[in-house]
Amino acid sequence: MSVNFISGYQSALIRLHQTTDLAAVFISAIITSLFFHNEFSLYPLGGIMTLIFIIVSLGVYLSLGMYRPWRGEKKAKELTSVFIAWSFSFSITSILAFIVGVADYSDKNIFIVWYFVGLFINSFSRLSVRVILNMLRDKGYNVRNIIIVGDDEVTRSVIARITQSKWTGYRIKGYFGDNKIDVQTRHLGDFSDVESYMLENSDSTEQVWIALPLSDALMVQKIVQSLEMFVVDIRYVPGLDDFNLINHSVSMVSSMPVINLSSSPMYGMNRFLKACEDRVLSFLILLMISPIMLILALGVKLTSRGPVFYKQERVGWNGQAFNMLKFRSMPINSEANGVQWGNASKKTTTKFGQFIRATSLDELPQFINVFLGDMSIVGPRPERTVFVEEFKTQIPGYMKKHMVKAGITGWAQINGWRGDTDLNKRVECDLEYIQNWSLIWDIKIIFLTLFKGFIHENAK
Repeated sequence: MSVNFISGYQSALIRLHQTTDLAAVFISAIITSLFFHNEFSLYPLGGIMTLIFIIVSLGVYLSLGMYRPWRGEKKAKELTSVFIAWSFSFSITSILAFIVGVADYSDKNIFIVWYFVGLFINSFSRLSVRVILNMLRDKGYNVRNIIIVGDDEVTRSVIARITQSKWTGYRIKGYFGDNKIDVQTRHLGDFSDVESYMLENSDSTEQVWIALPLSDALMVQKIVQSLEMFVVDIRYVPGLDDFNLINHSVSMVSSMPVINLSSSPMYGMNRFLKACEDRVLSFLILLMISPIMLILALGVKLTSRGPVFYKQERVGWNGQAFNMLKFRSMPINSEANGVQWGNASKKTTTKFGQFIRATSLDELPQFINVFLGDMSIVGPRPERTVFVEEFKTQIPGYMKKHMVKAGITGWAQINGWRGDTDLNKRVECDLEYIQNWSLIWDIKIIFLTLFKGFIHENAK
């Protein structure tokens, strides 16, 4: 059996995704009806509304690129796209059904259940297909044959990563370069031999990856021109690892391809989703913890002189300063002689303040900051302005942590890098979070915070 037995059925994979996406609409409607009325039917959701949902989903999923190849991309990115596509489709369907009068909104719980059941089914089916495909590709099925053009460290890095990630389904047939490099991959010839190789092997070569640094732009142009007569995908890997980039990508501006070397992930739909996540969750959390906050406020007020809240100027999104709220844990004027970074254990605290700081309860007022838009629930922890001015010249990439809103909790805190710990490690975690941000990762961090993030020996 040919190892490419699936690669010729890309359209079949698209049909499979379309089938499972639409099946999620129908099956979730049936399950919702069974849950509320113990009968196998579309009542009370209505067959017409389900049909509208299916039609809307076809358009929304197609327009959002849900049926493009996901080969090599992270599962979290696809699941986030599923969440966006399902939510849009459900919202549009609900509005249309209300306008034409084919839905009964007297029991909103029915639609809430339908939404979450369908989202789960859709996400599970997508994830299942991805896992199965990755397993097949890891075993040598559904592969894409590629050749690499390059002969330096960029090429070596590309070959190593592809070789170590068999689940992506890329098989390297060899590389071209004027110089031979120490890799376990066949050297197919010099740069000038690429065109002649393709004349004989174009049918079995699906992609050409050009792995040359930006300084070799003329060579890149020459190679691209030599491939103009072939129907083959050409990818360029410029080797940007040494640039310490954040969220790099390519976009079109005034019909010009622009490489975004470092940019915030919070733009467009991502910014909208993050804002919804923060405002909705902070509002619900504030409702739930308001009795606790009242008790803590009384505790602060009754055990020491001074205000309940302690305001600190911190640096947040885009380097803008804001006042971060905490329950006061120190006596008033305790920082009259200036502030020092770290040494949390040596700072003077009240007895009640020591308790709320050790349990991170002093951080609860920051949900007010989140609701007001100054902070996010998940993100890099903000630092004081005076320390930012110091650290930005000492720690590589420090200012890039301000490409997103500061958070109450974050990836660094979950991994134990908080308080008087290695600041370089904290920044590394913050930049990793920004580079790979997704709603799924935010949810993961929130749950991990609930289980292990509040009480920590380095809390400050």
